[in-house]
Amino acid sequence: MTRTLNLVSVLLAMGAFAIQPAEAETVGQDEYMNSCAQCHGVGGKGDGPMVGFLTGTMPDLTMLAAGNGGVFPITRIFSMIQGTAEPGAHGTREMPIWGNRYRTKGEAAGNPDFALTEADTYARFRILALVEYLSTIQAE
Repeated sequence: MTRTLNLVSVLLAMGAFAIQPAEAETVGQDEYMNSCAQCHGVGGKGDGPMVGFLTGTMPDLTMLAAGNGGVFPITRIFSMIQGTAEPGAHGTREMPIWGNRYRTKGEAAGNPDFALTEADTYARFRILALVEYLSTIQAE
């Protein structure tokens, strides 16, 4: 129930930021290029320039739906980015590439110009936009 309420809050926040669906995809793509492409590659195939400096392999983000019976795993991906899921290949949540960008709790969340509740909403919006973008790069 709480997870559903949180998602509803994020969706309502999108309206509060006056972001249209096409703009949300652009925001998501910008988030991806800023925070994910270094490791996962511009196309999401796991071939980013940082891969050689990491242990293990980067997952192909274009295959998330295929690996989940053809359904894009929205909740799992949101939780992974937010930090509530087991990080697996990402190691700790102190990942230098992400920094505090997607923290949704505490004073590190979002923009320091926001109140804590606003920062939480802003961080959730950024995560949701990123998840939306990832859903658009899935292999057919």
